[in-house]
Amino acid sequence: MARAARGPPAKDIVGTEGSGLAGRRVVLCVSGSVAAYRAIDVARLLMRHGADVKCVVSASAARLIRPGYFRWATGNAPVTRLTGRMEHVELTDFGRADLVVAYPATANTVGMMAAGIDGTPVATVLTVALGTRVPVIVCMAMHAAMHANPAVRRNVAFLRRRVTFVGPSLAGGKARAAEPGGVLRAALAAVGASASLRGRRALVVAGPTAERIDAVRSIVSHSSGETGSAVAAELARAGARVRMVYGPGCHAPPEGIPVRRVVSAAEMGAAVRCELRACPDVVVMAAAVADYAPASPRRSKVRSGQAGLAVRLRPVPKLVASVRRRCPRAVLVAFKAEAGASRLRAAGLALMGSCGADVVVANDVSGGAARRPTAVLTRASPRAAVRARGPREVARAVRAAVESALDDD
Repeated sequence: MARAARGPPAKDIVGTEGSGLAGRRVVLCVSGSVAAYRAIDVARLLMRHGADVKCVVSASAARLIRPGYFRWATGNAPVTRLTGRMEHVELTDFGRADLVVAYPATANTVGMMAAGIDGTPVATVLTVALGTRVPVIVCMAMHAAMHANPAVRRNVAFLRRRVTFVGPSLAGGKARAAEPGGVLRAALAAVGASASLRGRRALVVAGPTAERIDAVRSIVSHSSGETGSAVAAELARAGARVRMVYGPGCHAPPEGIPVRRVVSAAEMGAAVRCELRACPDVVVMAAAVADYAPASPRRSKVRSGQAGLAVRLRPVPKLVASVRRRCPRAVLVAFKAEAGASRLRAAGLALMGSCGADVVVANDVSGGAARRPTAVLTRASPRAAVRARGPREVARAVRAAVESALDDD
């Protein structure tokens, strides 16, 4: 199975244990507790489930553990001080982060959070996160007596309305920081994992195909792969175990999701058949698979300058039609390209009947516009189409439709 290039070696672990945090940007804030060394384990575990982790390290924490370890662990340079680059805004301003984890959080950090005091880089980043309403998870670590201090308890009670506390566990006179596994579970819940999709196996087929005419020329379907990638990321955020079969699209698939790279319709069909052996619970056929391919592709380059060139085409078997036969119990999502917004529902219903899909995404491709209306239809409510525009809206609509289909099963 081909893997997408990940950049720094540290990121080779991304997505190796799950895809629930695929595409998610996580800021890990490390305060000056002796538990700071465990933040590396937290960072690596979040990465193994698909997250891109960036660390913010207080001066006290940097005296306990060298910031270079966080670069090694995450593949990203840690923030140890705030400069004119306004790192706190760069990391957690509106739309910049999906989740902030304070691990470990000292009594001092919790107090600054509650009072809105920016005394350290960690506190400043957390102030911005609280202002932008990014989900925040706080994992306290301190002496038990400090945890029992009425002022600390008051700060915790105030913050509970806004942040999620994980741990601590009280033992041996210590309020010990939560185990990394508990942080992971809270992170998955914070980014929107659903009871319907958590742990379900999902296959997303996306991108175009290219059918070879000769050694240098191909017939290529028009598809960037952006919508299919957005659907894969949305299902992964919901807790599904997602895999992709991806044609030569120009939009990078979500980091942390295993990907089979293919080029032609034949390669895509072979890869899909291989993936279907595992009987996934959800199959999303978002690829723009060629309807026709050259009957006799040339091995060498056809010389230019000829007066004319005839290319005989053969029909390509419909890949989506074979999915229902191979996985009769899977929730099948099919995509239909149609010219004209007024014809979307009729075209979607026709495809639903022909291939046995549970959900059909019919999109208007007239004029080549990238943000034309899209109709999402379901077998349960075939006449009530959900309208969406753009890949993110479509992905959210597909997720909702899949969850409903799984719940009805």
